Amino acid sequence: MNADKLRTVQDWVSYYRHETGLPVAERGGFVMLPVTGHVAVVHLPVARAEKVRTALHQHRRTGPMLARQIRWSFLAEPDSRPGVQIMEALNRLDVGIPAVGSAVMLPTGLGRWTREGCHWVVPPTRELQLPPLSVIVTTALAVGSGSED
Repeated sequence: MNADKLRTVQDWVSYYRHETGLPVAERGGFVMLPVTGHVAVVHLPVARAEKVRTALHQHRRTGPMLARQIRWSFLAEPDSRPGVQIMEALNRLDVGIPAVGSAVMLPTGLGRWTREGCHWVVPPTRELQLPPLSVIVTTALAVGSGSED
């Protein structure tokens, strides 16, 4: 499927489902990825996200990453949910993990910025496995981001 020829939201839903295997749906005129027992998301401030990306890349654990102007979203395999103390530490660092049942808007384009105000830093593919949620959380806690730590 040639991404350059995709025009409608439904075209993009088909693309994500068939080319990446993501369980997306159209909702309100946008492509939405539901957070489920099979797909988790971690939202990080850009400075921390860039450090997490570098660390994951060094350990060959890179997965799909979506960038917005002030936050990045990492897609993950939900291997375990962080406990209360870890969630409190993540909240202090402005790291969020949306609950099952919520959803993340995906871009309807593969370019730098789309009508949704985001782009793929690392686009999803069928071959690119989602890193475990626990690995992203551990890495997000371990990396520094300068004066905001």
